[in-house]
Amino acid sequence: MPPISVSLLRLHKKVLALFPPNWCLAILVALDGYAFMHPVLREVRAREYSFWLALDNWHEVMRVVGLLEFPRLVLGVGLQVIAIGLILKARIAWAFSLVLLIGIGTFAILDNRGGVGLGVYTMVLVIALAVYWRRFDRASVTAGSLFALVSIMSLLIYAVFGTLYMGAEFNPPVTDAGTAFYFAIVSMSTVGYGDITPHTINARLFTASIIILGITVFATSISAIAGPVIGGNLKRLVKGRFSTAMRKNHIIVAGATPLALSVYDGLRRRGDEVTVIVPPGMPHEYPAAADLIEGDPSSVEVLRNAGISRARYVLALRADDAENAFIVLAAKEATGEGGAKTVALVNTSKHLEKIRRVQPDLVFSVQLLGAELLARAINGEPMDGQAIADLFFAKVEPEAKAT
Repeated sequence: MPPISVSLLRLHKKVLALFPPNWCLAILVALDGYAFMHPVLREVRAREYSFWLALDNWHEVMRVVGLLEFPRLVLGVGLQVIAIGLILKARIAWAFSLVLLIGIGTFAILDNRGGVGLGVYTMVLVIALAVYWRRFDRASVTAGSLFALVSIMSLLIYAVFGTLYMGAEFNPPVTDAGTAFYFAIVSMSTVGYGDITPHTINARLFTASIIILGITVFATSISAIAGPVIGGNLKRLVKGRFSTAMRKNHIIVAGATPLALSVYDGLRRRGDEVTVIVPPGMPHEYPAAADLIEGDPSSVEVLRNAGISRARYVLALRADDAENAFIVLAAKEATGEGGAKTVALVNTSKHLEKIRRVQPDLVFSVQLLGAELLARAINGEPMDGQAIADLFFAKVEPEAKAT
């Protein structure tokens, strides 16, 4: 790679470390929401406080501000709340903000009051969110709660102000905010007591929209909040109870070293079923979909939970040679001599003979393998398949097992 490309790559990494994309995008989304609702705020600030106090009812407020400006205000505030979910890297906040931004951008471009600049900025922001979509991969109760709050409040504001605006088209007429709030709640929850009914086409269509949106919002909000909780518990339940019965003819990998991760990736690419055992609290880079058990891999009970009785191999790939020896002993205790074959990693070549004493089926030494391969390459010695296999695994001699 050219030096300029390496320098640019390093600079890019430093910039991402100083300014995380999720934080930057959250700030930009919040600013977009403020810019979108700014005309409403400007209209409110342009008039004296006494002017607003002099208005007698909600109809006059909506006549001055404009009925179509209230959705603008709701969307602007909603984007700023959703920005909190982007900071938390929530996937649902990412998806919700993407949908709102597309709508806001389209509305701004088609607006006759010179909103083309805001529309272009919004569309660029949509592209940025699409580029960094991998950054938003979390499903949390907090993000789901934010989504539910924004959705319910937005629908409630739409229902209350719409009911007040069409108050004369209901029977009896709706003239105060309290009654409008009551009708909005009853319609959103689809209870429908029938004490307030729409008697014009516009009012009926408006009421139908509240009912449809209410069902959608409540269903989506419940799934957004309960989904991560139920999904996490179900995943733990499946991994903890049912996976043991489904493991068969698989390979058990004990450890979280870079070698263990590489072996896991190689086995999975070849279609092998792999169960990983990682000590509690140990950081690892295994994928979320991995069949992973947290526990002591040198424990017979943990190995049995991993289905060692039906496994093909147990690979002891920890960074500590003593731990690898204990894993081999535990595997033999759990299955006996006719069970799963054991492979022990030797991290330090001087421990090779000690590892052989616990009689694993195969002993793997990275140091000896690398040294022998390098020596053969320097001397031009041939390396056929059998030679590499003999080098790769230092097999335990039969007489060693007999002793």
